[in-house]
Amino acid sequence: MNDSEYMQLALEEAQAGLSEGGIPIGSVLVIDGKVVGRGHNQRIQKGSAVLHAEMHALEQAGRISAKDYQRATLYTTLSPCAMCSGAILLYKIPRVVIGENASFMGEESLLQERGVDLSVLDDAACKQLMKDFIEKRPELWLEDIGETDS
Repeated sequence: MNDSEYMQLALEEAQAGLSEGGIPIGSVLVIDGKVVGRGHNQRIQKGSAVLHAEMHALEQAGRISAKDYQRATLYTTLSPCAMCSGAILLYKIPRVVIGENASFMGEESLLQERGVDLSVLDDAACKQLMKDFIEKRPELWLEDIGETDS
């Protein structure tokens, strides 16, 4: 599989989150060409403060070795926030592929400064999914990124 195909899996996760009434962000963790974790934002569904898509994918991967993380690529439909970027740095995940960063610019500069190889696909489907969600549910979006509407 290539980056676009793995991103399609992340997008499927985002759509699953939306269908559950959550925020449509998805992620997959790939090691040596194998998907080891899939996840989507479940803050709304689970009443969680931390269950972003990237965190859910890491959780679904389970306990794996530091060496495994250091061969991983994390695919995420949206630029990773500070919390998720911290997990990427903690586990020394060397590569992150981002669907889009127009809706939200996460900690890409920090990741790059710390040596993470970033690729932004500027994926039209990822952009449209977020655009539609932000228009329909701005209060949930603002809550997810730690902002207020005032």
